[in-house]
Amino acid sequence: MLEALHDVVKAGKARYIGASSMEAWRFAKAIYTARRHGWTEFSSMQNHLNLLYREEEREMLPLCAEEAIAVIPWSPLARGRLTRGWDESSERQRADEFGSTLYRQAEDADRRIVDAVGTIAAARGVPRAQVALAWIAQKSEVTAPIIGASKPNHLTDAVAALSLDLSADEIAALEAPYIPHRVIGYV
Repeated sequence: MLEALHDVVKAGKARYIGASSMEAWRFAKAIYTARRHGWTEFSSMQNHLNLLYREEEREMLPLCAEEAIAVIPWSPLARGRLTRGWDESSERQRADEFGSTLYRQAEDADRRIVDAVGTIAAARGVPRAQVALAWIAQKSEVTAPIIGASKPNHLTDAVAALSLDLSADEIAALEAPYIPHRVIGYV
């Protein structure tokens, strides 16, 4: 597969290649194999990272930082869970079968994180989305999150989050309730 990706770049069909959602050891192996054979190396990793799922901080983020690989996390708002109170819902949340499997492991801790987002957002006078996106944007390893904007205010919040500097105390309040999660299975 790595040679096929290299051939696509060599043929001019793509300029760069990226990977998505895999274990860090598997990604390290792919990086090593590409280098060993002189094939095109990965320029980005699209992984799952947000305040409710931070397992990538242990191995993937340090690996990408060491290898100068861009990190472009998907679901930075935890499929909307970070944008509203814990007991509030949306049509998407009710209909999202895959999403309903992502955030069932640590509901008590996750509720405290959502509450912390709400507290900081209220104190700052900004939408919750801006706080959650500011947290991920302030991570040095993150290049840019995939925001999945479907409404104009989603773009407004994403841009505004770039100017929202969270204090060390605010970051600590957001991160403190987190407990390790079972790593979501990769294909």
